[in-house]
Amino acid sequence: MINRVVLTGRLTRDIELRRTQSGAAVASFTLAVDRSFKREGQPEADFINCVAWNRSAETMAQYLHKGSLIGVDGRIQTRNYDNQQGQRVYVTEVVCDSFTFLESRAQSQANQQPANNGYAAPQYNQQPVYSQPVAQQPVEQSFDSSFDENDTLDIASDDLPF
Repeated sequence: MINRVVLTGRLTRDIELRRTQSGAAVASFTLAVDRSFKREGQPEADFINCVAWNRSAETMAQYLHKGSLIGVDGRIQTRNYDNQQGQRVYVTEVVCDSFTFLESRAQSQANQQPANNGYAAPQYNQQPVYSQPVAQQPVEQSFDSSFDENDTLDIASDDLPF
């Protein structure tokens, strides 16, 4: 069975860092992930609840904030609990195994400063990055072989794997 999730999105709020009774760090956050297609009347993004543990949780809480662009690799997990009214509540979330910063610190800080309407506008690098192909140099190969062109291999049919 395969349970693998890879997401790229922006944090919808600052990361909430808590500690368990045993002292393990746990970070909760929501990623806004753009949809590849848009329909009239439908939301343009999905908001996915995520959780990270231990060192990843501490690092995320230290360096990331609302609007940060990150990549997350993890798995989907469903848990349940009984709320104060005695009803069973099911929660499905992505448990992050690893994450990647997808923008520089300067870009991240620029996203945090509010624009005129009170929302942080994403700042994108306007200069495209192109890589130049590496020129292929012809490689001369010489093989030192003890076989003569007229040599044949003696393989019995019992030696073949098929």
